[in-house]
Amino acid sequence: MAWTDDRVEMLKKLWAEGLSASQIAGKMGGVTRNAVIGKVHRLGLSGRATPAKPSRGTAPEQRRIEQPAATASVKSKPIAPEREVKPIIRAPEVSEPLVLDTGDRTTVATLNRNMCKWPIGDPAKDDFHFCGQPSEINKPYCAYHAHIAFQPANRRPERPQRLVSLAAKRRAAG
Repeated sequence: MAWTDDRVEMLKKLWAEGLSASQIAGKMGGVTRNAVIGKVHRLGLSGRATPAKPSRGTAPEQRRIEQPAATASVKSKPIAPEREVKPIIRAPEVSEPLVLDTGDRTTVATLNRNMCKWPIGDPAKDDFHFCGQPSEINKPYCAYHAHIAFQPANRRPERPQRLVSLAAKRRAAG
């Protein structure tokens, strides 16, 4: 698809109306969302008459509405202190790597469909092996290793601030 003068004018008009790149691609036909985005950048189109999506809103502190003086004097119930929430799911017992009948540990060659595929050791060394304990049907890990691998967000340790700022810098640069 070539960008003719008519199609470029149509793109400019739709962009100024605030349509998203996907919406513009759909209306124009024969062009992808990414092609629209690329052309918009090459044309140097910026600012829109209206935003394509509504903005996310303001920060919670900015959204607070001042209460009139009459209601401000009403006493509210004291807020109960937060209780520590304990996880419902118990950590399974530690499992030892499976030792095969031959006395060897589980390797890539000896792994079966319903065996735990949790790697143990350095893959570059001779003693590298897998857990090999039975896993649930169509699951990659035994209960113990699944508990380690799939942590709910509230159980994950907090990332160090240094890593968070590096990730933010990468997103900003990308």
